[in-house]
Amino acid sequence: MATVVDCPTCARKVEWNESNRWRPFCSERCKQIDLGAWAEEKYIIPGDAPPDDLEPDNTH
Repeated sequence: MATVVDCPTCARKVEWNESNRWRPFCSERCKQIDLGAWAEEKYIIPGDAPPDDLEPDNTH
């Protein structure tokens, strides 16, 4: 029995198998939409922000 997941972009049901080259997405379009959202910083990974007083490493 094939595993079925929801496409993260459009929620369409998608079979999770090797024949679906876009998994977990249903299509290249949905994959590109998701990539664009990351590029526009619409998604974030929670964590502490780096301190503002970090100085560049000039040892090179």
